[in-house]
Amino acid sequence: MSPIENAKIKNIDHLGIVAGLIDEIGIVETINSKLGVDSREKIAAGIMVKAILINGLGFVSRPLYLFKQFFDDKAIEILLGEDVESDYLNDDKIGRVMDNLYKYGLNNLFIEIVLSVIKKFKIDTKYSHLDATSFHLHGEYKSEINQEEQEEITKERPIFITKGYSRDHRPDLKQCVLDLITSSDGDIPLLMRAGDGNEADKAVFGKILAEFKKQIVFDSIMVCDSALYSQENLKLIEHLKWISRVPMTIKKALIFGSVCKYS
Repeated sequence: MSPIENAKIKNIDHLGIVAGLIDEIGIVETINSKLGVDSREKIAAGIMVKAILINGLGFVSRPLYLFKQFFDDKAIEILLGEDVESDYLNDDKIGRVMDNLYKYGLNNLFIEIVLSVIKKFKIDTKYSHLDATSFHLHGEYKSEINQEEQEEITKERPIFITKGYSRDHRPDLKQCVLDLITSSDGDIPLLMRAGDGNEADKAVFGKILAEFKKQIVFDSIMVCDSALYSQENLKLIEHLKWISRVPMTIKKALIFGSVCKYS
């Protein structure tokens, strides 16, 4: 029998580049060091996160219980390691890893990885940009406890999926909000935060920048739109370097803008 007849063909596509960058950044090692490694586990949390990232950048959308099928035609031994089998990538394992990531703190973990990326690839952080977007979702997303009651119970709580200002033009659906800070050099994500669907930029932008400054170790000028410009936010960011625009809803700004226009 010819060796060619026994050959098996598996795909890697662009995912080999994705896997290589994950390894170069050291994401697997960082997550394993923070969440720990149990010798009884068939697959460590870091490898599970690597599989999730590869799946997410594979441009597919499938229910969680079909996650492992994504790797059936992939060279999983190259992407995830020779000892990894697709059966290890089940929804129970994914759920446990996600729970542990949430308990540790996603924002803290994200920033730790970002700082290593900045150092490794020599990213210029002179300017950082903050903005928000929304993602519409399908489904009821009912909550047994309303937003006000849950905020009184605990400071750390899941986000509320609810209707709000829709940036993707689906006001009929519930949504969540994503706040993102990126570097001007290469648009590298520096902070990512999920928020309630009805969250207003003006109410959170100042808090986000103040919290971000507590966690970063570099000096950066924060660039933001006019949602940052409010009396409450200016008090929160008085110790920061920032650039914004005075909203035209402020009377003095409106007068100044009119003078400049007709001068």
